[in-house]
Amino acid sequence: MTDLERTAGVIHAERRQWHRRIAGLVQRHPWAARLVQRAYGLFQPRFTVGVVGLLFDSAGRVLLVEHVLHARRPWGLPGGWLARGEDPAQTVEREFFEETGLRVRAVRPVLIERAPDMRAHMDVVYLCELAGHSQPIRLSHELMSYRWAPRDALPPLVAFHEKAIREVHTWNTDD
Repeated sequence: MTDLERTAGVIHAERRQWHRRIAGLVQRHPWAARLVQRAYGLFQPRFTVGVVGLLFDSAGRVLLVEHVLHARRPWGLPGGWLARGEDPAQTVEREFFEETGLRVRAVRPVLIERAPDMRAHMDVVYLCELAGHSQPIRLSHELMSYRWAPRDALPPLVAFHEKAIREVHTWNTDD
């Protein structure tokens, strides 16, 4: 390991400690995360769209990430907000790279629903596959950690993410 790599590791570890402090604050005060979401909505089009991706490894485990700003259920699927004029498939590919450093290809939509707790918001889940060979995961500042989770040992997730994972599982068992 080079000095630069060792220094980068220290910087990333210090940054993750800062993220854990933010996550602790949001967990103690969930309204703060909601306030950020509402403020974000002020500068968006009439409707907002969130897009997340399902990526499975060769053992059938799903990639989950631990989000800094998700107070009640920090573990979830990688993804983010649809930018103005952006295609949802492009969004999940862009967000996956921004959050994890992984280049993926959006294969097909899995689930599309109106968010029950947000008046003018839709959520979309895409099944994704790695674009290219094995790639290292590099987490963004929005994330604290990641894990590959088997379907029968998932941490608490938002209902929409759980539903999408179940949906893909039914595709695999219907064959």
